[in-house]
Amino acid sequence: MPKSKRNRPVTLSKTKKKGREHKETVVNSIRDAAEKFDSVYVFTFENMRNLKFKEFRDRLKSSSRFFLGSNKVMQVALGKTAADEIKSGLHKISKVLHGDSGLCFTSLPKEEVIRLFGEYEDYDFARTGSTAAETVELKEGPLDQFTHEMEPFLRKQGMPVRLNKGVVELVSDYTVCEEGKHLSPESARILRLLGIKMATFKLHLICRWSPEDFEVYREGLEDSDIESS
Repeated sequence: MPKSKRNRPVTLSKTKKKGREHKETVVNSIRDAAEKFDSVYVFTFENMRNLKFKEFRDRLKSSSRFFLGSNKVMQVALGKTAADEIKSGLHKISKVLHGDSGLCFTSLPKEEVIRLFGEYEDYDFARTGSTAAETVELKEGPLDQFTHEMEPFLRKQGMPVRLNKGVVELVSDYTVCEEGKHLSPESARILRLLGIKMATFKLHLICRWSPEDFEVYREGLEDSDIESS
């Protein structure tokens, strides 16, 4: 007997947009962190990988707290000007929260924070639209790393391949990607199949605030620029 459509389970929960209540929670959390920790850093990142960032964050969870998200919300929490900043000098931090930025509140010594951020990096496969770090060329001939079942898929990626006695073979030289050019979806897939990792997840410190001082780490960004911006 066919199942009744009336008995089908229905999911009532829906994904809600982050509204005012969420923003207020973030603002309060940032302000609490500003009271709890000794200093705050602004950092940027290249080739963000959520799992890798979580690993880094977990290493520092006993002494630090990280915030990623809306720069505007973080600016409101810290204060955009000297008149509304929650601590003296914190509006300078807001001035450099642009693009892919985050906050790190910590009680670790400055030297250790600089070392940890500077040392941490991880390699991963590049995604579509990323810039190729090198030129990858495949020469005409057999591609022993691929099984015969892969031949139709490789052909769909634009590779000039054929089966020759059950072996995948390139019928002519093929350039997967060129250094400095953006990766197409096909190029990104082929690089993954070849096991070539071109993306490096890295974190860069921009500046540091503490009750005693304010330091700029990014080349070309001066304290006077922040004051006048």
